[in-house]
Amino acid sequence: MNQFRYVRFFDEFGIDDVPLVGGKNASLGEMYRKLTSEGLRVPNGFAITAGAYRYMLDEAGAWDGLHEALDSLDPADVTGLARAGKQAREIVYGAGLPADLQREVLDGYRRLQDEYGEDVSLAVRSSATSEDLPTASFAGQHETFLNIKGEESLLDACRRCFASLFTDRGIHYRIDQGFDHFRVALSIGVMKMVRSDLAAAGVTFTLDTESGFRDVVFTTASYGLGENIVQGAVEPDEFYVHKPTFTEGHRAVLRRLLGDKAVKMVLVEGGTRHTTRNVPTPKTDRERYCLSDAEVLELADYALKIERHYGRPMDIEWAKDGIDGKLYLVQARPETVASQRKVTTLETYVLDGQGEVIAEGRSVGEKIAAGTAHLITNLPQLTEFKPGEVLVADTTTPDWEPVMKTAAAIVTNRGGRTCHAAIIARELGIPAVVGVGDASTRLTSGEKVTVSCAGGDTGRIYRGEVAFHVDRTEVTDVARPATKIMINLGNPDLAFKTSFLPNDGVGLARMEFIISESIKAHPLALLHPEQVADPADRAALAHLIRGYPDGEAFFVERLSEGIGTIAAAFWPKPVVVRMSDFKTNEYASLVGGTGFEPAEANPMLGFRGASRYAHPAYTEGFALECRAMRRVREEMGLTNVVLMLPFVRRVAEAEQVLARMAELGLRRGENGLQVYAMCEIPNNVILIDAFAAHFDGFSIGSNDLTQLTLGVDRDSEIVAFDYDERDEGVKEMIRLAVEGCRRNGIHSGLCGQAPSDYPDMAEYLVQLGIDSMSLNPDTVLKTTQQILDLESRIGRAGG
Repeated sequence: MNQFRYVRFFDEFGIDDVPLVGGKNASLGEMYRKLTSEGLRVPNGFAITAGAYRYMLDEAGAWDGLHEALDSLDPADVTGLARAGKQAREIVYGAGLPADLQREVLDGYRRLQDEYGEDVSLAVRSSATSEDLPTASFAGQHETFLNIKGEESLLDACRRCFASLFTDRGIHYRIDQGFDHFRVALSIGVMKMVRSDLAAAGVTFTLDTESGFRDVVFTTASYGLGENIVQGAVEPDEFYVHKPTFTEGHRAVLRRLLGDKAVKMVLVEGGTRHTTRNVPTPKTDRERYCLSDAEVLELADYALKIERHYGRPMDIEWAKDGIDGKLYLVQARPETVASQRKVTTLETYVLDGQGEVIAEGRSVGEKIAAGTAHLITNLPQLTEFKPGEVLVADTTTPDWEPVMKTAAAIVTNRGGRTCHAAIIARELGIPAVVGVGDASTRLTSGEKVTVSCAGGDTGRIYRGEVAFHVDRTEVTDVARPATKIMINLGNPDLAFKTSFLPNDGVGLARMEFIISESIKAHPLALLHPEQVADPADRAALAHLIRGYPDGEAFFVERLSEGIGTIAAAFWPKPVVVRMSDFKTNEYASLVGGTGFEPAEANPMLGFRGASRYAHPAYTEGFALECRAMRRVREEMGLTNVVLMLPFVRRVAEAEQVLARMAELGLRRGENGLQVYAMCEIPNNVILIDAFAAHFDGFSIGSNDLTQLTLGVDRDSEIVAFDYDERDEGVKEMIRLAVEGCRRNGIHSGLCGQAPSDYPDMAEYLVQLGIDSMSLNPDTVLKTTQQILDLESRIGRAGG
C-alpha cells in the first residue's frame, strides 16, 4: 500500500491526473512514466497533490476568509485586485502545513536524496489544476522556487508556492479565462534541480510559432536559467530542424540565428532561501551559440517523441545541467496559439508608403499597426496607457497583460520570439517587435509610429503613420491545373508562410537575395580577407563571421541554411534554385567586393551567370556555392532541390560548368540531381536541341529573353516603351523553346514576370502546353483560377 496520502512520485501518475496533481505535474509524470524508456531525460521528483492544498485550508479554516477577499472583486479595479491578492496570499501562507503533510513531504525529500545524493538541490514548482490545458495558455501565473536545500527551506517554499495561487496576475487570468477561483487548486512539483544557471535553458516547439508551419522543430536557447527567455529579458539563439528529413536519418540544423544573450540569470548561494540575479554574459559567450548542433538535434529527437506521444503540437521547456552537461526536459504542454490557427484566409499586410526607420528588432507575427507610442518603465504607469497606443517597454511580465490586450502593437528592448511579450502578442493577434535593444530611447511617448512585421524576421518601427493595406485571399482546396503553378521566392523568412498557398513547388529560388541579405559579403572577400584593402570592410568581415571558424564556413552555412529553409518549406515538392546571378556592379556592392570585380560599361551583358563559374576569377566563389548546395542535398537530405544555371551563352560553356560541378560533387543524375538552365538568350532557343542534351529542363526567363530578343535595355526608362514580353517575336521565341523542350523530353517552365502581370500571356503559355509557370506569391491564386478556367475550355485536364 502506498505510504503517502498527499504525495505521489512521478512514476505514479500521468496526463489523466490533472485534477490530482495539476497540468505541469501531470505532464512531467507522463513523460517520466512513458518516455524515459525512449531515451528522454526527465529529472525525478514528486507531486504534493491538489488534495493536500484543500486539506491544508480545511485544517486552518481558511475558506471563509478567502471568499470574503475574492467574491466581490471587480477585475477592473487594479488597486482592489492587488489588495485582495495580498490578503488571499497571507491567508494561504498563514495556514501552514499540517504535521502529517509535512512528514510526507520530508519523506519524499529523503527518497530524492537517496537517488541523487544528500546534497541534491530541488526545484519547487506550482502546478495548477487548470494549468497547461489545450484551451488556455496558463503558464507563468504562479511561483517557482529554485535551488532549495534543507527541510525547513523546502517546507517554507511549499507554503509560498501554495500562496502563489493568488498572485495578482493569477487572479486576473482566471477571471479572464472564466475559471472559478475555488474550483482551481494548486499542486506542487518537487524535483531534482537542473543546474541550468551554470549552462543554458530554453523552449522547444514542434512547429514554427510565427506561421504555424508543422514540419519543423523550433528551439530557443540562452545561457542561465530559462526564466529570462520566458520573461523576454534576452534575445535568445534560435534553431530549426526539419522533421521529415530528420526522421529519414539526416542530422543537420536547418536554420539558426545568433541571439544577443546579453545577460544570464544565475543563482546566488547563501541563506535558507534561493535568490536569482541577472549578470552580464561574457562577450565571447554572446558571440557563439549556447548549444552545439548535437544538442539541438538531441532536443529535436526528444520533441518529436513527445509530439508523437501526445499526437499534437507541443511547447516544451528544457534545461542543460552545467554540472553533468546533460539536457533535461522539465515541462511539456500543448501549443495553444499557432496550432489553433485555421488557414482559410491568408492575410498579407503590405506597406504602401516609405518612412524613416527608427528602430529594428525581431518580428512577431506578420501584421502592421500604427498608433501613438507610449513608453512604460514601471508597473504603476500602466494605468496611464490608452487603448490603441503602441506599448514600448524594456520587457513585459504577466502583470502587464490587462494593458497589453488594449495595445495596437508592442515594442520591447529585450526578448526573443518566445518571450512573454511575443507569446501574448501572438495570442492577441497584434504585431510586436522584440529585442530592439534601445527602443525606449529611440521612441518618444506621444509620437506617431508604424510597427511593421510584414518583412520577414526583421521587424521595423517607422516614424509617423505609414500607409498600408491588407490583402485577404481565401485559401481553399482548389483543384490543381495540368499546368504546374510554382512560386518565385528569394526570402527564406517568408518561406513557411508562403508554403500555405496552393502550389506545385518553387520555380525560382533566388540565391542572390540570401547572399545580399544574410551573408552581405563578397565570397572571395570572405575567403581572402587579407586582400581587402579597406580597413572598414575588413572590420565588417570580421564582425560578420564571429562565431564561425572562418569566412568559408560562414558562407557555406548561411547559404545552405537559407536555401535549405525554402526547400524544407515546400518539401517534397521541387525547389528550383538558381545559382548566383549577380552582375559585376552588384557583386562589387557587397562587403569587400570592389577589389574582386572589374568595372564594366554594361554589366547586364558582362561577366555574369555561367561565364563566371568556371572562370579563374570566380572559380573559388563557385566552389563555395556548390559546397553549400551539396550540404543542402546531402547533409540536410533536401533532395527536392533542383539546380539551375543562369545566362548560359554557349553549349561549350554548359559542358564546362557541368564538368566543374561534377568535380565539386554535384554530378547531374547522381543522388537524383537534376540540373536546369535558364532559357533567356536567343542562342538557347536557336540551339535548344544541343543544349537539351546537357540539361533536365529549361526555365524561360522572359525578362532577359525579351531584352535580348528586342535589343532593349530593360533598366532604361528612355526605351521602356519598346520593352514588351508580349511582342510577337518574344512569343515566337517562347514557342520554339517550349516545343524544343517537348521534342527533347525535358521540362519546360517560365519564371519571368509576364504571366503574373498579363493574363493573356498566361493564356498563351497554357495553349503552348508549357509544363509549369512560376509566379510571384501575390498572383498565385488569381492566376491559378484563370488557368483552371482556360484549361477547362480547351480540354486540358488537371489533377
